[in-house]
Amino acid sequence: MPKKDIQPKYFEEAKFICTTCANEFVCGTTKREEMRIDVCSNCHPFFSGAQNFANTTGRVEQFKSKFARKEAINATAQKNSEDQKSKNKENK
Repeated sequence: MPKKDIQPKYFEEAKFICTTCANEFVCGTTKREEMRIDVCSNCHPFFSGAQNFANTTGRVEQFKSKFARKEAINATAQKNSEDQKSKNKENK
């Protein structure tokens, strides 16, 4: 005989809302009555055949500039280190 009150509550008319394309559909779930999801079958590239990139403009340029700054800092540190080594040799 199954135990009573151990099964989660099942919501038959749960409303799912896609935050990407604002698509709404109804499905059953045990989580809650209204759920927000990131991607649905209406906007997912696998199902729609078209990829949409959000907030990706300039990402490559940001990546390159970040590492260019890092290389410049490393070059400056290397130069300062060599200068200090030469000063130390002169003082001996």
